[in-house]
Amino acid sequence: MHGLDAMAALAELIPVAQGVDERVDWDEVEAAWRTRFPSDYVRFMEVYGSGAISDGISVLLPALRAEGWPYRDGPGPRDETENARETWEMCRDGADFDVDPESIVAWGVTSGADIYCWVTTDPDPDRRPVLVCGRHTHPEMQLHPLGMTAFLRELLSDAAFREDTISVELPDEVSFVHWREG
Repeated sequence: MHGLDAMAALAELIPVAQGVDERVDWDEVEAAWRTRFPSDYVRFMEVYGSGAISDGISVLLPALRAEGWPYRDGPGPRDETENARETWEMCRDGADFDVDPESIVAWGVTSGADIYCWVTTDPDPDRRPVLVCGRHTHPEMQLHPLGMTAFLRELLSDAAFREDTISVELPDEVSFVHWREG
């Protein structure tokens, strides 16, 4: 499941009480990143914004470093993208698939040091799979043919899926806290 249908399914799990529209200038951000972003991610930023899901997963804002943005003084999507690319280079031999490291773009991290990314080789951003660069996942490198929100929905609702794709324990009750509130 990809796109806005996946976002609607995820919204059934995550309360939107703490969500804040980030009001992203997508033309500016996509020009800076030199790629388009998936529609479910764009919608996630409109409904929730950047923040933490269940105290274990942080969804990153694709913003440039600027005053008032969450990544001004700390690691952000560019840093995590570089971390994911370096992790791929170190661990790629254990993967049963190949990825061009330049096609990796991070969209999330976990408190257990996992990095969740897209592989941006498909020109249609809504068909880009999720790459897991896991810290303590099995296997460390995983490719899932799901969009971001479908991946998150599986992660939050399927214990068997969660067991192999995240290095931290998530609480049973799903929550979201916007970065400005956290």
